[in-house]
Amino acid sequence: MDGWFRNLDWHDLAQACLDTLAMLSGALAFTVLLGLPLGVLLYLTGKRQLHARPGLYRALSVVVNMLRSLPFIILLIVLIPVTTLITGTSLGVAGAIPPLVVGCTPFFARLVETALREVDRGLVEATQAMGASTWQIIWHTLLPEARTGLIAAVTVTAIVLVDYTAMSGVIGGGGLGDLAIRFGYQRFQTDVMIITVALLILLVQALQMSGDRLVARYTRR
Repeated sequence: MDGWFRNLDWHDLAQACLDTLAMLSGALAFTVLLGLPLGVLLYLTGKRQLHARPGLYRALSVVVNMLRSLPFIILLIVLIPVTTLITGTSLGVAGAIPPLVVGCTPFFARLVETALREVDRGLVEATQAMGASTWQIIWHTLLPEARTGLIAAVTVTAIVLVDYTAMSGVIGGGGLGDLAIRFGYQRFQTDVMIITVALLILLVQALQMSGDRLVARYTRR
């Protein structure tokens, strides 16, 4: 076994894991912070909704669809000047978070919109008939009723972010993806590649299991 893992530097591997978790947590926090209100806005301005604005909805949809359709590897390269302006670097964890947020926020917003559309329209109308404001409808009816869907949306987005963090290694984004590319691919160190892939799979499995448990917990209530 020692011969098989002779190319592994356990310090580098541990640092790569920490970098991946840092990118994941930082990007996920900003994605939820930006994507949740965007998803709510898409829902509210949609056809037959509380504040239907067909023109605004179409404009938002065009922007969201454009960002979703752009391959992430291209987005990484296109945003290098913007990333450098914001963080002072396009490398490492700090350089990877802005494109991760830009790439996943539209995706998460669409999932939020879909989750909100699943809420019983009768509940919304009943809350509105009681004189509730738009903010009260959102906070006390829409978000609580769509809670399991929103948890699932966060889970799916987190898993997509794991994929994107690995891809950011192409431009020196750090983390397990960077380790796999520099050592596993460019230096043909198969053992490094296998370990990094196995760790990414375990991370995805942990995220999915955690999300499923939360959904099951709130579904029983």
